[in-house]
Amino acid sequence: MTDVAASDFRHPRRHIRLDTILRLRWLAVLGQLVALFIVVQGLEFDVEVVPCVAIIGLSALLNLVLQTAFNPMQRLEPAYAAALLALNIAELAGLLFFTGGLENPFSFLFLAPVLISATALPVRLTIALGAFAVACASVLVYFHLPLPWDSDDPLVLPPIYLLGVWLSIVLAIGVTSLYAFQVTEEARKLSDALAATELVLTREQHLTQLDGLAAAAAHELGTPLSTIFLISRELEKSLGDNSQLSGDIKTLREQAQRCRDILAKITQLSATGAPFDHMKLSTLIEEIVAPHRDFGVTIKVRIAVAGAAEPVGSRNPAILYGVGNILENAVDFARTTVEVNAWWNSETVEIMISDDGPGFAPDIIKRIGEPYLSRRKSTEETPLEPKGDHQGLGLGVFIARTLLERTGAKVSFSNRIFPDHGAVVQIAWPRDRFETAETPAEPDS
Repeated sequence: MTDVAASDFRHPRRHIRLDTILRLRWLAVLGQLVALFIVVQGLEFDVEVVPCVAIIGLSALLNLVLQTAFNPMQRLEPAYAAALLALNIAELAGLLFFTGGLENPFSFLFLAPVLISATALPVRLTIALGAFAVACASVLVYFHLPLPWDSDDPLVLPPIYLLGVWLSIVLAIGVTSLYAFQVTEEARKLSDALAATELVLTREQHLTQLDGLAAAAAHELGTPLSTIFLISRELEKSLGDNSQLSGDIKTLREQAQRCRDILAKITQLSATGAPFDHMKLSTLIEEIVAPHRDFGVTIKVRIAVAGAAEPVGSRNPAILYGVGNILENAVDFARTTVEVNAWWNSETVEIMISDDGPGFAPDIIKRIGEPYLSRRKSTEETPLEPKGDHQGLGLGVFIARTLLERTGAKVSFSNRIFPDHGAVVQIAWPRDRFETAETPAEPDS
């Protein structure tokens, strides 16, 4: 059972499309024009219209240039995307300078570019944008034109209030950006891990499909080989033992017969259905355990005999890979022994895999099965160190759990009860689901 390296799926952050940023910038231009119109015409406040319209116009002109000169569907390098977001912050700071600084309630829009960066750009660029936004907000505390208001009753906010607004903007930028980053990172991890799961399942399905291809090839090749065998035998009889070609004809007939025997064995294997179609629970366990018997760890298999007939399930790649991966982990961490226990009744089929290793660490036992959860040390083992001195659970366990749960299984992780030590993984299916489990279909591309 070959695991998939976590690094194969942990891609760099995805680049933002230019079209996405342009849409947001056009939305900002439209919103700014509407707000300016309402303040000037609706509320009849005195506003520095010319510089505000100039800033908005320059922003719209830049949008037109970018939309014309570049393909909107192209994905921007992080530095270029960050530059456009920084320009958004600067444009907002310019508008706020002419409309009251932090006294303007729209000053909280400093959050938007930083949040976008937190969801799509590297951390260093997000921190830089956050620092730039905080710097702009700090300047606007002291340098700004008066807030547009009724000239007969001007609004004067105390400095302590402006300090509170500044502090709230700073905290909001930090907290919301961190939250957005964490949520996006978790979603990205899960997406990449599920992609790895689909790849593993596809590989296992392809291996299973080779069984049918082998049987089909055996069937198709049987007829021409039979013809070759018959013709060679007839030629051998007609030429007799004195011909110079009799030896070659005999060799040709023997090799054709050998090919027929090999294809007959393949056909028999496919016809039995055991390894290629359906198999008993005991056969399934033996197929999973066999590749791990020569790794210096004793694997004990115990199958409890129950009153109900032994369950027979399909040769499901998801089950084979999932249980095999968990068994491989047990072999990796066991000191001397791994136990595989199986039992069933009329309602349930259960497999329990346990080892005598260090067991699951208390701080990760409730998180086992999350993608990229690992505590392996980078240093290699030495002969003086027991195997249990390094711990780790990574992408493989997530894949195994995901595949098994797709077949209807419930997978639980625990440790042995003291004074025993070691990890225990329990896999249980409703019997009807185990016996009718189908290989999950490949996702639509």
